[in-house]
Amino acid sequence: MSLQPHQIELLSPAKNADIGREAILHGADAVYIGGPDFGARHNASNTIADIAELVQFAHRFHARIFVTLNTILHEAELEPARRLVNDLYNSGVDALIVQDMALLEMDIPPIQLHASTQCDIRSAAKAKFLSEVGFSQLVLARELTIAQIREIAQTVGDGATIEYFIHGALCVAFSGQCYISHAETGRSANRGDCSQACRLPYTLTESNGAVIAFDKHLLSMKDNNQSANLETLLDAGVRSLKIEGRYKDVSYVKNITAHYRQLLDQILERRPEWARASSGASEIFFKPNPDKTFHRGSTDYFATGRQADIGAFDSPKFVGLRLGKVHQVSKEWLEVVTAEAMANGDGLNFMRKREVVGLQANTVELRDKTKDGETIWRIVPNDLSMLAGLTIGTDVSRNRDHAWELAVLKKSAERLIPVWLSLHETPTGLSLSITDADMISATVQLDLTLEPARQADKAWASLRENLGKLGNTIFVVQDIQLNLSQPWFVPVSSLNQLRRDAVAALEQARLAAWQRPTRKAPLEPAPIYPETSLSYLANVYNSLAWQFYRKHGVEVIEPAYEAHEEEGEVSLMITKHCLRFSYNLCPKQAKGVQGVMGQVRADPLILKNGDETYTLKFECRPCEMHVMGKMKKHILKQPPPSVVPTALPLTFYKQRPV
Repeated sequence: MSLQPHQIELLSPAKNADIGREAILHGADAVYIGGPDFGARHNASNTIADIAELVQFAHRFHARIFVTLNTILHEAELEPARRLVNDLYNSGVDALIVQDMALLEMDIPPIQLHASTQCDIRSAAKAKFLSEVGFSQLVLARELTIAQIREIAQTVGDGATIEYFIHGALCVAFSGQCYISHAETGRSANRGDCSQACRLPYTLTESNGAVIAFDKHLLSMKDNNQSANLETLLDAGVRSLKIEGRYKDVSYVKNITAHYRQLLDQILERRPEWARASSGASEIFFKPNPDKTFHRGSTDYFATGRQADIGAFDSPKFVGLRLGKVHQVSKEWLEVVTAEAMANGDGLNFMRKREVVGLQANTVELRDKTKDGETIWRIVPNDLSMLAGLTIGTDVSRNRDHAWELAVLKKSAERLIPVWLSLHETPTGLSLSITDADMISATVQLDLTLEPARQADKAWASLRENLGKLGNTIFVVQDIQLNLSQPWFVPVSSLNQLRRDAVAALEQARLAAWQRPTRKAPLEPAPIYPETSLSYLANVYNSLAWQFYRKHGVEVIEPAYEAHEEEGEVSLMITKHCLRFSYNLCPKQAKGVQGVMGQVRADPLILKNGDETYTLKFECRPCEMHVMGKMKKHILKQPPPSVVPTALPLTFYKQRPV
C-alpha cells in the first residue's frame, strides 16, 4: 500500500479580508488574520462578518483560515475571549493561533488550536508537551537552526504539524520574551501593543565608557528570507511555511506569496512524497521579486548557524535595490547611469553621511546610452531640496519601482481548479457531470426535447464550445466527454443553463466535502510540563492559565511582567542576537587565536538611547544576550492592565530563582 504524501502548507498573512482573498489567489494554502480582539496587532482587527466571508472564499479552494487570538488575557477578558471563540467557530474558522494556556482550560467548541510563536517553542521537550496537551500545530521560534528544527520534528512525530517563519520582519527578542515596551511605555508586546524600541538608534559602550558603536540601530534585525533553505526545511520536518506580515499592504502579500508559491511548486514537482495542502493552481501575471517590497536587507537568521551580518544597524528603512550611480547633478535634476529602465513616480534613495535620504522621481527622461550598454536617465525630483549635497559617483538605490507596482496592484493572479465534464442523454433530456481534481463530483439534469442536428460537425463543436465556457468561475476544463448516441441540436441558452447549474452544484459539493479540522484531545493522564517552576517569563496572567500549569505539574508560578510585580532589574529582552559577536568581542571568537585567547571576556556592556540605559549581560553557554532594565516607576505604580482578584491562588517566589 502506497503512503499518502505529506501535505505542505504555504501560510500567508492578511491585514484584512480583501488581502486574505488575494493571498489565496496568489497561492496560499492557508491565511492567518486577526479577529475583533486579542489578536496581538492593535491595528489589524477584523469583524466576524468579514472573516466569515473570507472563510467561504477560502474553503472553495480547500484553503484554511486561522485567526490569531494570541495575546495574554487578564481575568476580565476570559469570558469575552470565550464568547469570541464561539463566534469564530460559528463563522467557520479552521483554527485559532493562541499564546495563553487559559484557552485550553475554557469550555469552548472543538476548534483546532495552534501554539503561537509567542509560546517561545525552542526545545523538543516543550514542543512535545504542547503537542500532547491539545495543540495541533506548533509555530517554532525563529532563532532555531535547521538541526534543532529536525530534532523537534522527530521528537513530536505525527503529534503536531511543525510551522516555521520563512519570510518577513524579525523581532530581535525570542517571541514572548520582550518586555522593553511595557517597561518604558506601559504598552505590552504580549498584549499586541509593542512600541518597537528595537528599531531605535543606540550607542554601545564598555562599562568604562569606551564607545564600541555610536548611534546605530543595534537591536534592529534584517528581514527573514529562507528562499534558499525551503527544501532543507521541508526535509527537516517543517510542514507549514509561514510568511510574516499582518501589518503589510496588499502588494507585499501578493508578491511574497507568489514568490514562495513558485519556489514551492518547483520542489513539489520533483518530490512526490509531498503535496500542496489546498486545491487549484495559481497563474501569476507579474514577476515576483522579494527585493521589490519593503525589507531591511535579507538574512536566513540562525537557520544555517550564527551569521555575522544579521543586523540592519545602519537604518531600519527600506533601501531597495541598487539602481546605479549619480552621473551628473544640478540644482534642478540629477542624472543616473543604470542598466534598469525607469518610470515617473519611482522612489529613489542614497546615503548622506549615516542618513538614508529618499526622493520621488517626478519625471524621468532617457538621455543617452554608455559604451557598456547602460543608460543615462535624467530625473527631476518632486522636492529639489533633496539634491543638496548630492555628488557625482554616489550610489543610488530604488525602493519603489513604479511600473512594477502598477503591475502588482491590478489583477495579478488567477487560481483555477482542473475539472472534467461528461454530457449524457437521459429519458427526459440531458445530464452534465463535472468532476474536479479532488475527485469531487456533481451532476445536474435539464429536461428538454432532443432533436437531431442537421449539421453534425457544427453540433459537436457547439456542445464543446459552450460547455467549456468556464471563464468567470474558479474552474478550468481539462476534458469534455460527449457520451451521446448522436449529435443533437441543443439551444445555446440550454447549454449555458446546464453548465451554470453544474458549476454551482460543484461549488456546493466542494464546500460540503470540506471537513474542518477538529480539536485534538489532550493525552491522559495529563502530561507533565518540563519545568516545576515558572518565572514572569511564562506570561501567566490569569487564573485559568495558572490552573493549567498547576494541573501539569508546575509547583511554583510567578505572575506575568504585566502584573507589575517586578520592581528590580530583570531581563527585559532575551535574544540570540549578540552584540559582542557582531563587534568581534565574543570569547568564542577569540578561542584558539594566539595572543588573544583568554583576553576576551563576556563582561556586561552598556546600551543607551537618550535617557534610556540598559545593561547587556551575556550567557555564553546558551549563546544569548539579555537586555537588563527596570520598569519605570510611574508605570510600576499604575494599576496593571487588569486587577487580578485577591482570591487568585498564585504562588510567588520569595526571591528570584537562579
